[in-house]
Amino acid sequence: MADEEDLNPQQTEKLIQFQDLTGMENIERCREILQRHSWNLETAVQDTFNEREGAPTVFNQPTPEPRVPALNLQPRGQRVFTVGRQPPQGIMQWGYFIILFPFRFVYSTFYDILLFVYRLLRPDPRRNVTDPIGDVVRFIEKFNQTYGPTHPVFYQGTYSQALTDAKKELKFLLVYLHGDNHQDTDTFCRSTLCNTDVIEFLNSRLLFWSCNTNSPEGYRVSQALRENTYPFLALIVLRESKMSVVARIEGPIGPEELVQRLERVMSDNETSLAVARADREERSFNQTLRQQQDEAYLESLRADQEKERKKREEREQLERQEMEELEANNERLRSLEEKDRRKEEMRSQLPNEPDDDSNSIRLLLKTPSGKRIERKFHKSDSMKHLHDYVFCHEECPDDFQIVTNFPRRTLPCAPSENNPNPPSFEEFGLGKTEMLFVHDNEA
Repeated sequence: MADEEDLNPQQTEKLIQFQDLTGMENIERCREILQRHSWNLETAVQDTFNEREGAPTVFNQPTPEPRVPALNLQPRGQRVFTVGRQPPQGIMQWGYFIILFPFRFVYSTFYDILLFVYRLLRPDPRRNVTDPIGDVVRFIEKFNQTYGPTHPVFYQGTYSQALTDAKKELKFLLVYLHGDNHQDTDTFCRSTLCNTDVIEFLNSRLLFWSCNTNSPEGYRVSQALRENTYPFLALIVLRESKMSVVARIEGPIGPEELVQRLERVMSDNETSLAVARADREERSFNQTLRQQQDEAYLESLRADQEKERKKREEREQLERQEMEELEANNERLRSLEEKDRRKEEMRSQLPNEPDDDSNSIRLLLKTPSGKRIERKFHKSDSMKHLHDYVFCHEECPDDFQIVTNFPRRTLPCAPSENNPNPPSFEEFGLGKTEMLFVHDNEA
């Protein structure tokens, strides 16, 4: 593969394993993820799965350490297994033990005194937890270098994250505190933790978290769990809505005995997990049911709101129509009032009807209804007075024209922009007596 030419054989093998475990086909992407995790296969795989599940990363995570879930250190029915060292067998072992006992006693006492004085003069640096993820990763790397890669899968995250995941996934969590300076640590790691039966049991049944107590993260967990000796194991599970230490195993223990004790304790506490799963399923069902009820209620509410909106729009439209009709009626009334006022004004301005003499003109007007009306004017009067007279007459329409019959002509008697001052009767050429017709323009 061209992309693997600059990789050493170990990195190439990890790249192939990462592709097989994650199912990713893009080699460059796989290589980038492994490089970002310093070619730590376990960390890269776990972070990739966390990213797919929407969980936060546990490698060099810049976010602050999450709050540790509430932990019950001494629950009801807790199992405590203290495994002591086997007494010497035979005369040779007893003689060896008696000869070395004073030296061991003096050495341990002197070491404890020096350590006590040292702690008085210089505060313990393990109290300052600055890089919990780094402490866990460094322990795993050191464990791989010392005991090889054949061991249970260590949880790649902090103690708080392991507790949180165990609570969320309803799994058992086994915590192992590694004491470098204890005489039984090396034997326990080689013969027990690296045992194939122990590895298969731990990988298939629970989460396994571990850290060195000489690191700040391991020391913090050591103070929280209050162990007495090493090797130390604590089995933690959700019980009565709180993470509880249901078993403590202290001292060197063989692989068969460890599996048997864990299996027994896990069997005794499986009921609490079943109850927690049932409660969680019930809460999930109730939550889903409430959500469906809320959605149905919201849908019904939206339908009611839509009906109310349509009713409101119809009511508003009806009110607008009524308002428009009212405005139109008011406008018609104002127009009629204005028209009556104009008629009254025009009627008052009409000239008096003259006597029969040579300067008068007699006009016969036939209305659209067929009724005939008669009016006399002075020849010198403007034909505007004829228009006003017809406009004010109750038998005549408001929009009209006055025409002659033979020849047919329209009298320019209405003032307009083009004809603001209509001519007089004499100027238009009307005779002594004329028959005129009132034409309704709206007919």
